[in-house]
Amino acid sequence: MTGRIDRPQARPWNVLPAGRLGAAAAVVALLGGCVVAPVGHPYRTRPAPPPPTPVASAPMFFYPERGQSAEQQDRDRYECYRWAVRETGFDPGMTPTMQPPRVAGPPQVPPAADVVAGAATGAVIGAAVSSPRHAGSNAIIGAIFGAALGAAANESRQRAAEVAAARNAEMDARARMPMDGFRRAMSACMGGRGYRVE
Repeated sequence: MTGRIDRPQARPWNVLPAGRLGAAAAVVALLGGCVVAPVGHPYRTRPAPPPPTPVASAPMFFYPERGQSAEQQDRDRYECYRWAVRETGFDPGMTPTMQPPRVAGPPQVPPAADVVAGAATGAVIGAAVSSPRHAGSNAIIGAIFGAALGAAANESRQRAAEVAAARNAEMDARARMPMDGFRRAMSACMGGRGYRVE
């Protein structure tokens, strides 16, 4: 006996234990499912947005309150129309009022979808990157962090939807401004000539 101690053979650096190899394959397979295939030809441009649609405005009705004749009503309507066009610079008979293009918001998903997806992804990644002995606790930690990230993504999506809705409402109000001004001018003129405006 020479007093030699046998040491276990070291594994080559490129060989993983079977558990870690399986976990790494599972992570690659799950993350591969996150890849979205492109739609259509990758170099094709997006189609042009549809043309704006005309803004519908409610009709105006004028009821004579001083017994005006049909000829007088036609003359008053014509003169008030010309006056309202001069005052506002807007002629609804010549200028089509168009609905502005809509601001697209984020895609709609169920409220808890981001939280659930984040928790599931975090649990899988937490279990995959840890040793077999700590896989359970790291899966829980990963699920917690994933759920927090999912909740943040959900809140961000809701904020983006609110911003898009506010922008659309503001653009709609701007598109209606010329017509609203014309209607006010026309109503003031016809009201001054003895008509009830509805």
